[in-house]
Amino acid sequence: MRTPRIYHAGPLTVGQTVALSQEAAQHLVKVLRLRSEAPLLLFNGDNHQYAATLVLQGKNAAAKILEKEFIDRESNLKIQILQGISRGSRMDYTIQKAVELGVDTVLPVVTSRGNVKLSEERAENRLQHWQKVAQSACEQCGRNSVPLIQTPQTLVEALINVTIPALRLVLAVDAAQTLKEIVNPPLNQTVILLIGPEGGLSHDEVQMAEQAGFLRLSLGPRVLRTETAALVAMSILQAKWGDV
Repeated sequence: MRTPRIYHAGPLTVGQTVALSQEAAQHLVKVLRLRSEAPLLLFNGDNHQYAATLVLQGKNAAAKILEKEFIDRESNLKIQILQGISRGSRMDYTIQKAVELGVDTVLPVVTSRGNVKLSEERAENRLQHWQKVAQSACEQCGRNSVPLIQTPQTLVEALINVTIPALRLVLAVDAAQTLKEIVNPPLNQTVILLIGPEGGLSHDEVQMAEQAGFLRLSLGPRVLRTETAALVAMSILQAKWGDV
């Protein structure tokens, strides 16, 4: 069995023993059935990996940190996704797979055709849930830096807040140009990718994005689901300019 990787929110120091969350403890003890002194790998997002051993304390579990190692699995290409919020597991799937493909930042965007209504309280709950999805994806894929899931914004807010130099792309089924036709490397090695929800972006929203410097782009003649589009685009971008 592969050594379990656990995300720990907080500082980690060689020689210390840190209490693990109840969720992590239950997974290690109840699901994986590990015993005391079983090897673990911890990370907290600082781009290091910490070798540790499991310490069982009654119903609780802790980890004794033995060694710290810098392991950088981040892509040289910074991909930021402005993702139209989709329902239920679609959004979780998009975030999970985008993390595996090396996404740097995900900004959930409220669009006109999105069927998800978020109150302030619900938006905060979803944000916490999506950040946990990203953390779990890092546990699985080996990343030691956790991508940021930003607070949901309207499309207008998101476009106003896009200020860094980057190649800006908006996916649209009626676009004439495809990704393979773009030959110039992205500005600042950064790509900002805008993707609509299940119903896609409206004509006005695509025009709004173009006015903000986004290039209208197609992924081919077939209409892709929103969760598929993000992953196809990221895969192509990583193959062209990233680490794949």
